[in-house]
Amino acid sequence: MPASYAYLGPEGTFTEVALRTLPEAATRELIPYVSVQSALDAVRAGEAEAAFVPIENSVEGGITTTLDELVAGEPLMIYREVLLSITFALLVRPGTKLADIKTVSAHPAAQPQVRNWLRANLPDATWESAASNADAARLVQEGRYDAAFAGEFAAARYGLEALETAIHDAENAQTRFVLVGRPARPAAPSGADKTSVVLWQRDDHPGALRDLLGEFASRGINLMLLQSRPTGAGIGNYCFCIDAEGHIADRRMAEALMGLRRICLQVRFLGSYPRADIAPGGARPLLPGTSDEEFIAAADWVARCQDGRF
Repeated sequence: MPASYAYLGPEGTFTEVALRTLPEAATRELIPYVSVQSALDAVRAGEAEAAFVPIENSVEGGITTTLDELVAGEPLMIYREVLLSITFALLVRPGTKLADIKTVSAHPAAQPQVRNWLRANLPDATWESAASNADAARLVQEGRYDAAFAGEFAAARYGLEALETAIHDAENAQTRFVLVGRPARPAAPSGADKTSVVLWQRDDHPGALRDLLGEFASRGINLMLLQSRPTGAGIGNYCFCIDAEGHIADRRMAEALMGLRRICLQVRFLGSYPRADIAPGGARPLLPGTSDEEFIAAADWVARCQDGRF
């Protein structure tokens, strides 16, 4: 396997900045790809060891392009996550004034994060989506568009200047990025982990979603992300992307996944990995009756009952 990481490019994206915060990135060749799909396909094809892509932002929630790519195709697994605070700059060719701007471009995920600023400052400008924010900057450099929303750090790389900086509609906006590779044994629990899965219902019936969520709730497992995605099999047919607190090595999580495997048409395990929002060992206290020791004691009690030793 090549010692390289694919990432959503071109150079100068927030994805690249987040990727470079990983210590192991210094020992890998970092290769930009034009889309999330092409970066993940590079891993599936054996052209890259892993891919680093955005998966969620604090303004709009899950990034559907990435979720859909993880739902479909050859299975992949999440190994790490990184949180990056996001603020935009309006990048333009030197000499451009605000009144000159008729077209603006950025990745679609950026639009909800700058919508109010755009309405207040450039109400007549036309929005044009780009494959990434850095790609939007490149297109401005080429003269395709008048301005791009991107990181201020991308200005020098594309010969642009930041006409406005610190643009954001929501304070403390963050984007979550994940390092994705081929399936393998998850790393040992860190004490502050999350598990990601995709669930397909066996059939549509009253309480179907409650049944799925009940497998987590009855074991004291908190959910961190729940997003439905269409399966492509017709209106009303959805699968559910879920992030839950805990590690597959935890008894409560393992039993929840076994329960889901029994009642779901399909379960895709996307990985158990350390959380980026808290330090190892800093997870919230467990609810009574949900520790590994209590699960083991309960299983032992059942075994004794079966043997007539109660």
